[in-house]
Amino acid sequence: MTRFCTLFSGSSGNAVYLSTDQGSILIDCGMSGRQTLDAMRQNGLSPEELKAILITHEHSDHVKGAGILARRLGLPIYATEGTWTGMEAAVGDIPPQHRVVITAGESFFLNDLEILPFSIPHDANDPTGYRIYTPRTSVAVATDLGYFADSVRDAVTGAEVVLLESNHDPDMLRQNAFYPAQLKKRILGKKGHLSNESGAEAAVALAKSGTRHLLLGHLSSENNTPDLAYRTALSALENAGAQLDQDVTLNVAGRFRTSCMYTMA
Repeated sequence: MTRFCTLFSGSSGNAVYLSTDQGSILIDCGMSGRQTLDAMRQNGLSPEELKAILITHEHSDHVKGAGILARRLGLPIYATEGTWTGMEAAVGDIPPQHRVVITAGESFFLNDLEILPFSIPHDANDPTGYRIYTPRTSVAVATDLGYFADSVRDAVTGAEVVLLESNHDPDMLRQNAFYPAQLKKRILGKKGHLSNESGAEAAVALAKSGTRHLLLGHLSSENNTPDLAYRTALSALENAGAQLDQDVTLNVAGRFRTSCMYTMA
């Protein structure tokens, strides 16, 4: 059995949980170690079954608790060399045997999982998303995207569950008086974050490719709302002829709470 959920999702911190009969992994650990452990235990998930932490990129909302958790549980951390360079100060000392360097585009194996890291367009050293194959299904994590690049689409096409970014509403962002112009430019740029509209277009493409479950994540707390992200994606899916809950399900990941748990045979 495969289980998949987000523990946290947003600019305050990100962590994704995946388990099979042979153990579990985290993708990113951007809240404190204690918050991550508490979130797992509150949802009946055993930290003792964790086998590894996979990191998408070095920004603090993805690595804040990774080093502490890895040392406490004796876990290896997997990341690209560029990500390791960018996050070494944040994660602290990691034993050499637990410092695993991966390469975008090259699959590796962990227990019964085949894991494909793929490059993503984001303003980090060498950021990746992940397509993870279990013996019977596959899931994908595709957030922190400046745009839905063809290479990203190809990497996640056909995954049964996709965590897909729906970060901001462009009008809300442009009208935000508290965001400096340079930050707005970064978010809207080709290495920034995916808007609701761009995320909705990606959602349609994924639904057409066979994805059964879409989970919208990494929402901005200042420039988006869960309802707006959901309605934008839902409208696009319905306009494309998809029937909700029959062809595809649609949910929004919580910032500080665990998302719905996807369970697959």
